[in-house]
Amino acid sequence: MAKYLTAGIFLLISLSLSAQRITGSVNEQIESNLKPITGANVYWSGTSQATATDTSGKFSIPRSAQSNLLVVSFVGFRNDTIKIGAESELQIVLQNDQTLGEVTVRGSSSSIDRLSPHQSEIITTRALAKAACCNLSESFETNASVSVSYSDAVTGSKQIQMLGLNGTYIQTNVENIPSIRGLASTFGLNFVPGTWIQSIDVGKGAGSVVNGYESMTGQINVELQKSDSREKLYLNTYVNNFGRAEINLNLAHQLNKKWSTGLLTHGSTLRNRIDKNGDGFLDLPLYTQYNAINRWKYQGEKVMAQFGVKALYEDRLGGQKDFKHEMRGTTQAYGFGARVNRYEFFSKVARLFPDQPYKGLGFIVNASVHDSKSYFGLNNYDGRQKTLYGNLIYQSIIGNTNHTYKTGLSYLLDNYNEQYRSISLKRNESVPGAFFEYTYNNLDKFVVVAGGRVDFHNLYGTQWTPRLHLKYKLTEQTILRASTGKGFRVSNPLAEYYGNLVSSRDVLFREAIRPEVSWNYGASVTQEFKIGNMSGNLIVDYYRTNFENQLVADLEDPRYIKFYNLPGKAYANSFQAEANITPIRRFELKLAYRLFDVKQTLKNNLDEPVLLPRMMVSRDRVLFNAGYSLPYDKWKFDFTVQWNGKKRIPYMGTMPEHHVPTDLPSTMAPSFYNLNAQITRTFPKWDVYLGGENLANFRQKNPIMGASEPFGQHFDAGMAWGPVVGRMIYAGIRYKIVR
Repeated sequence: MAKYLTAGIFLLISLSLSAQRITGSVNEQIESNLKPITGANVYWSGTSQATATDTSGKFSIPRSAQSNLLVVSFVGFRNDTIKIGAESELQIVLQNDQTLGEVTVRGSSSSIDRLSPHQSEIITTRALAKAACCNLSESFETNASVSVSYSDAVTGSKQIQMLGLNGTYIQTNVENIPSIRGLASTFGLNFVPGTWIQSIDVGKGAGSVVNGYESMTGQINVELQKSDSREKLYLNTYVNNFGRAEINLNLAHQLNKKWSTGLLTHGSTLRNRIDKNGDGFLDLPLYTQYNAINRWKYQGEKVMAQFGVKALYEDRLGGQKDFKHEMRGTTQAYGFGARVNRYEFFSKVARLFPDQPYKGLGFIVNASVHDSKSYFGLNNYDGRQKTLYGNLIYQSIIGNTNHTYKTGLSYLLDNYNEQYRSISLKRNESVPGAFFEYTYNNLDKFVVVAGGRVDFHNLYGTQWTPRLHLKYKLTEQTILRASTGKGFRVSNPLAEYYGNLVSSRDVLFREAIRPEVSWNYGASVTQEFKIGNMSGNLIVDYYRTNFENQLVADLEDPRYIKFYNLPGKAYANSFQAEANITPIRRFELKLAYRLFDVKQTLKNNLDEPVLLPRMMVSRDRVLFNAGYSLPYDKWKFDFTVQWNGKKRIPYMGTMPEHHVPTDLPSTMAPSFYNLNAQITRTFPKWDVYLGGENLANFRQKNPIMGASEPFGQHFDAGMAWGPVVGRMIYAGIRYKIVR
């Protein structure tokens, strides 16, 4: 395959193009600084030839033979019409429409990135405001591609799924730095507060080789609020009927023309002991979390730099309702505890070339220490991870801007030290790598991104990772995309199946665990339409992931968690159809259906391979979201319905000591609905919101097996397949001061 990729790249490089294109950026002026505008419309006057700016405010559009007037528009700003001559690179600054008085800048809650050859959806702050969105794990309530669930009924840890596989197969970056990985995969989604998020880019399929080799089913990149943000103060408070309370304060200050600094802070706690199902266990763990980022930015003509520090402390306590920390290590009551300390430093430096805007040199450095200490009843689990990450990226063109490339060097150092009962897992990964990614763009009609990277793993040898993405604009309203790529990752079994440790199961490593290797293939079509005043789009995609090797966490025998390498086939097929419609102004509708066919080969007690549906994966899912707002967003109403289909769960009955379960019996968890709603009242500086989740009050019956005898042989809290707590009502206030 590498041979064909290389031949294809050189063939495309050899093509000569006679047509030209216009590229540039759209910004707004904030004092002496420019802030990118995402989602601005760019089109040739009198034609249907149009595009939109991406998350960096950039756009690219082919020249038109019908018009030389380029129009740029965004709600809340004055339209700008530019007469194009020989220019090929533009920097456009839109002016606030002062005639509107108090202006509300509007845009879609989420949108497909029209310019990207990847199947990517951009979730904006407007979409995040549709729900409480207290942290990243709660940011996908209205997203059809990503689903979130609790991993067990005690710890409160959450996991996401995309393309039928859990979040460990998604490369989750924070500002293009691999972040929620390794030991952070347990609670990492809870460590990114929702009010810190500026936007989320959700990409399906294997991601760019520039960001590493770990992307298997997708890539999520979270952009945080910047130090030169338009909002110099943002305060959010939140409380719900379970007693959870949060406060978030974001500060941004422009020190001078070149320097700015920002502070993002978060504090949250839950101290109420809740046991609504009466099984004697807390439905939600008690916890306290403190989280902060201090960041700095320098913006010069030729150099741009960002750097900062992060610090987090979290303490969790769960288990039986009367359990306290001082009972740890005794059989007075079953308890769970987790204490996490995490520290991080990040730095980004970019060398800019004002006279050659297509050229750039960037260097990213990130260092982190993640220290966690946990206990499950009488068992202790301590984990420590030290990580150093560096990425040097250079980008330029080959001849003209139709042929661009990115190349560079990377380095990843991971030091792991885990101890669970008598099991000790220690390893030191040192992985230098190099990558090259070429992009061919023919008038934004046909785009090819072909890349590859080679990484030299000190434990597992040389790894070659090719990726290919294609985009073809069939018409101005129809876009076809296709992709293929390889992914490689080293698993962390105890951290990734943390919730299953809340049980009486013995942990068995049947063999040395090898790295996971997969190939992902996918295609999608995006059709935009406009009928009268109604506009919208229809997105249909299909993806398949094949594993050459996969970590198997075998839970089929209720006495054990068995970890071993894939003994046969494993694959995940994903089909999704999604319609986004705006039938009238300020009214948005989303309807999506998702179908999964996910299977994995396990071993029975005779070591015979058995191909089974992967556990805890709903075959079908339907999502419906409706949002309506009054003029100037004075009132906003949002309503979401999720239907989750049946899913396979392992057999949890009593198994005789000498029974040999050759057929690996299993059962199906039932389907269920989840209803969420929110009402928001906005004022010039204030937002007041009231909402509810799981309004139908659905709860899984008996989510904890053997709850009456937690130190017995049949105890298991890791089989949660639905909501553990019932209806939740919340309220909050947002306050902001804009520059």
